Amino acid sequence: MAKKAESSLKNMLLSLTLIALVASFALALVNNATKGPIEEVNKKKVADAVAKVLPAFNNYTPDTVTVKMTTSKGDVDADLVRYTAFDAEGNVVGKAVESYDNNGFGGRLTAMVGFDAEGNITGYEILGSSETPGLGAKADGWFQKDGKGSIIGKNPATNKVTVSKDGDGGEVDAITGSTITSRAFCRLVGTAYNAFKVEKGETK
Repeated sequence: MAKKAESSLKNMLLSLTLIALVASFALALVNNATKGPIEEVNKKKVADAVAKVLPAFNNYTPDTVTVKMTTSKGDVDADLVRYTAFDAEGNVVGKAVESYDNNGFGGRLTAMVGFDAEGNITGYEILGSSETPGLGAKADGWFQKDGKGSIIGKNPATNKVTVSKDGDGGEVDAITGSTITSRAFCRLVGTAYNAFKVEKGETK
């Protein structure tokens, strides 16, 4: 009887090992099959966002810049992807920056923020959000040109792009009932502007 039990245990272990190997192989195949399409979808999402937040342009080039990001624990370094857009003559039309803030009401808030060559905000597109539907989720329209808290046309160099109710001279009206989300949005815009200002080749 003891030998039979030992044999069964060995067979079970071999079977489980074989199943694990087959499952791992299948997952690897699925990952390889979906990796390309997922990358293409992400590229299109970025390209669409850049086109939406900037004035008309001929082409753009991406680069990664390191900037200071304000957080609840003080300033930290953050690596952001910036897209510099050019017209047909090679003149800079503006820059779009993929920025984020980790302290929204629901966690990380990510957006593409566009600036013209002078640093005026030309548009933004929410790329990722875990905010409360009907409240923080209003960020996709609240700060647009026709929104109650519009930031379009403001220049962070001369306009204080922070929540007005905080009493620090801020010029942005917070989303009703979603001050935390509004602060996170304003912070990510400020971080994006820091990236806009970085000259090519600089690290900060």
